[in-house]
Amino acid sequence: MSRAARLTATMGTILALGGCIAALLIWWVGGDDNPLRFQRNDCRATVDGRTVALSPEQARHAATIAAVAVERGLPARAVTIALATAYQESDIYNVDYGDRDSLGLFQQRPSQGWGTPEQVQDPVYAAGAFYDALVRIPDYRDLEITVAAQEVQRSAYPDAYADHEADARVLASALTGNSEATFSCAYGRGEHVAQTMGDDGLTDRARAVRDELAGTFGGLDIGGFQPGGVDSGHVEGSAHYDGRALDVMFEPYDDVEVNRRGWAVAHWAAANAQELGITTIIYDERIWSARRSDEGWRAYTHPSGDTTNITLRHLDHVHIDVAEGS
Repeated sequence: MSRAARLTATMGTILALGGCIAALLIWWVGGDDNPLRFQRNDCRATVDGRTVALSPEQARHAATIAAVAVERGLPARAVTIALATAYQESDIYNVDYGDRDSLGLFQQRPSQGWGTPEQVQDPVYAAGAFYDALVRIPDYRDLEITVAAQEVQRSAYPDAYADHEADARVLASALTGNSEATFSCAYGRGEHVAQTMGDDGLTDRARAVRDELAGTFGGLDIGGFQPGGVDSGHVEGSAHYDGRALDVMFEPYDDVEVNRRGWAVAHWAAANAQELGITTIIYDERIWSARRSDEGWRAYTHPSGDTTNITLRHLDHVHIDVAEGS
């Protein structure tokens, strides 16, 4: 065979192999029922054309930092400062090491009065301690991010906080609910053990979601379950009947601040979905589902087709349900 013929045959083999790989990739990213369906394993926020990607762990901590501020009634500016600080100090990971005795998301030092080692590695406590210090700074809302962060942290590298300001703004806007349906996570399907309903009307997974919500936000009106279980009021096959669903109520639904708080909770649930086994989140006529997590938030219409009922449109509550297991 001539050199030209050999080259032609080789190129044909490569093209054929490339076609097989392309076909395999199309199959791999195929339908929802394909167990090998390719999906990202990250969380993303997109606001004003800028997208920020986080690992699932970073996302959980960022959502906690935002939630603590929402619970305290602090502005998104405070969250931007806190997130820029956490980016610089720990890359938003809850690390158990640091310079001298620095620990946790904000590298807070127990020897400097920030709390015990256990406390500063508790994200809720650490965020609260950061905000306690921040709000004592006069006019912190009007200061540059680097200046406000440095007033709290007293870092050896004060200018470094500015490197994270743009990403922190995006995350703060999304996670405080100021930018709706802008934060979601994508990941492959996980395995979950089947659970039975407890005496309180919840499975262990649903109860864990309720407890995490209450411990992070505080003051939420969480329903959708009752002792002995719920047996009416929902569509056939509803997760409420299995003790796998919660409804976090937000009324009046047409109040801007109430709606923002609802989106803060919905985004928090998305950030914690993989860790807590959350499979569906519905709010404000939008839906996120683990099964189609790579699509982010989608338009939602109730199975009944009703487009007028406030509750069926999920305008007045965030619905959260967890995995059934197998």
